[in-house]
Amino acid sequence: MIAVLQRVSQASVTIDSRINGEIAQGLLILLGITHTDTEEDLEWLARKIVGMRIFGDEEGKMNLDLKAVQGNILLISQFTLLASTKKGNRPSYIDAARPEVAIPLYEKMIVQLEKELGRPIATGEFGADMKVSLLNDGPVTIIIDSKNRI
Repeated sequence: MIAVLQRVSQASVTIDSRINGEIAQGLLILLGITHTDTEEDLEWLARKIVGMRIFGDEEGKMNLDLKAVQGNILLISQFTLLASTKKGNRPSYIDAARPEVAIPLYEKMIVQLEKELGRPIATGEFGADMKVSLLNDGPVTIIIDSKNRI
């Protein structure tokens, strides 16, 4: 699993001209799921995301996590994070999980992030054409790959 975390002052996702999810301060997370991902990857990644100390403390140092700043999460599925660009100019998405694998893992990630954070999160809709708006704070953008945890 690959997650792109963007620290935001605000973010929203619109589907068919209606806002599906929106947050104030927190993290916009773009999530890519591959066919080799497991629930172990998911649980590790959720803990890592919620525990990331990337919010400013009283001295302005990135020392606080989501819980400490009462931040929110907007989770968006994004299979294009798994694009292979090694050959030619048209990306290959062969490493992206098929919907029958990805959808249950995406739904479990929602539950796991809510469990780790202790409250509901906002989401997009798997497979939908989404318009994502954000005000990146910092900017702070971090990429985490569950396969690179050792």
